[in-house]
Amino acid sequence: MSINHSSPCHPAELEARLRLHRLPETGLRRFRSLLEAFGSASSALSAPGSAWRSLGIPQATIDARRSAEVRDGALAAMAWIERPGQHLLMWDGPGYPALLAEIDDPPPLLFVAGDPALLDRPQLAIVGSRRATPPALDTARAFSRCLAQAGFTITSGLALGIDGAAHRAVLEVGGGTIGVLGSGLQKLYPQRHRELAQAMIDSGGALVSEYPLDAGPLPGNFPRRNRIISGLSLGVLVVEASLASGSLITARLAAEQGREVYAIPGSIHHTAAKGCHQLIRDGALLVENVQQIIDSLRGWQHLPPAVVEKPVHPLLALLHAAPQTSENLAHFSDRPLAEVLAQLTELELEGRVSNVAGRWFARAG
Repeated sequence: MSINHSSPCHPAELEARLRLHRLPETGLRRFRSLLEAFGSASSALSAPGSAWRSLGIPQATIDARRSAEVRDGALAAMAWIERPGQHLLMWDGPGYPALLAEIDDPPPLLFVAGDPALLDRPQLAIVGSRRATPPALDTARAFSRCLAQAGFTITSGLALGIDGAAHRAVLEVGGGTIGVLGSGLQKLYPQRHRELAQAMIDSGGALVSEYPLDAGPLPGNFPRRNRIISGLSLGVLVVEASLASGSLITARLAAEQGREVYAIPGSIHHTAAKGCHQLIRDGALLVENVQQIIDSLRGWQHLPPAVVEKPVHPLLALLHAAPQTSENLAHFSDRPLAEVLAQLTELELEGRVSNVAGRWFARAG
């Protein structure tokens, strides 16, 4: 069962978490408060409504706990997870993407179709207009191909325009690409990209959604899912965007999350370039070629084998993917914590890693 990869949950607790996840107005903070107050999702569901009200939970949410729709949806999700290539990642489980876990509001559950390990690879998000101009589509394809060949996974929203061009270009060069949806994985949107979505999965990529599997593409879902696109990524490249584009939301979220923001300039006479120009005025890095992005992220990307002069230390390999705590490094490397700490000390003395606020980072060079 796929959940064994991502969570130690007993099936009854898993079902309870999936039921909580389907309740209206239940984001991570409320999800966490329920688990902390009652000790588990199972206990939370069996607690009286008065106990939920004392936590400030809306009555509509309390009433929905007992609904057949919520129960049946959770059972359907459990059956979905049983199938090959279909996974559930939980924010408190070891398989949850490390960078995404650092944002202010990481989704409590992530449904993944495809390879979940890809979510912890170094990623660059490429976003832009749904009604992109032909030159912008060409630019998105060129940057996507080059960045994929440089070792980055390309993450986007599977939308029409720039998103689709980026995903397809990565497939052309055999790279990894992730699509973050604004709908449930069983309600894929847009339908025009159904074949593209399947090609991404078949090629080793992944589709990701925080929404229940049968959730439709509501307008409010898309701005919210943008925090996942930026949260998974080391940086966000905006290729072409008007001032009203949702891509600017992704860029703003990236900046708030401490990620790099890149923008490609365009004609001063073209309204579709004004969003990128505004980002540049706000501090985004103006980029004209892929190397500028790679140079700004030096030390994060996986170096091509020909450049590596000696085998990469296993702890460094993990840190090149994402910053980690000592405990996570011990878990993922399957080594005793004391041994990991000793090796980290050696690497720090060699100038190959650094520790900031309790997390270890691979250093450039």
